[in-house]
Amino acid sequence: MGTLYLVATPIGNLQDITGRALEILKQVRLVAAEDTRQTRKLFDHYQIHTPLISYHEHNKLARLAEVLAALDEADVALVSDAGTPALNDPGYELVKAALQAGYQVSPIPGPSAPLAALVASGLPTDAFLYLGYLPRKTSERRTMLGKIAGLPYTLVFLETPHRLLSALQDLQSVLGDRSIAVARELTKLHEEILRGSLSQALAHFSAQPARGEITLVIEGNKAQVAWSEEQVRSSLEKLLSEGYSATQSAAEVADRSGWPRRTLYRMVMELKKRSEQ
Repeated sequence: MGTLYLVATPIGNLQDITGRALEILKQVRLVAAEDTRQTRKLFDHYQIHTPLISYHEHNKLARLAEVLAALDEADVALVSDAGTPALNDPGYELVKAALQAGYQVSPIPGPSAPLAALVASGLPTDAFLYLGYLPRKTSERRTMLGKIAGLPYTLVFLETPHRLLSALQDLQSVLGDRSIAVARELTKLHEEILRGSLSQALAHFSAQPARGEITLVIEGNKAQVAWSEEQVRSSLEKLLSEGYSATQSAAEVADRSGWPRRTLYRMVMELKKRSEQ
């Protein structure tokens, strides 16, 4: 049985691919690519001759059987247009089907536009919420933003150039004039990271229309004051005593305290361990 490799590819600069990624792409029997024309440019640059098949949003379900059949005989790689496959790109269904069929799935890490924008934004990176593309329709976009407006986490979205202005308007209207980093064309010749307030970003891109791939990194809600550690521990202990599971306790307190869920989960496990001693 073969292994399904999830291979991250450059988001702009072709030199950003890892040596291991190149080795995998050369040694697998087949590469399933979101856009074979885009992947062919990478292959031509690095003289990779592995056969390609298309695997995109409109044929991903029809291609499942073909890719799984290939895995029966040898290793297969999945790549997206750019960045890490299966992250806001086709791939989830394939990964799930491969795992259910008993195949190994192995990630080959590399470029990722959301993470690259986040770490260069100047905004907090210890707790963030990535939500992919903002909804297209204004009403749906505002509804979604309203649901997350009170969260203290840094927010990360993808956006298209032709929707950027309307998205910035809705972000400012619903979230207030928060800090934002608009990362455009990362790693490419015309890379731009505009840092400032939402109103400043709106003014900038109203005067200079944006082009290319865009990632938005937005400050979380600072108005929400996080609980003290003593408050958090007390609430966790109370929920555990009432029969809540570790996962339920962490989730409940995370919603009310402003603390990251994973931090609370570790705290719950420590509390349980102490109580068992």
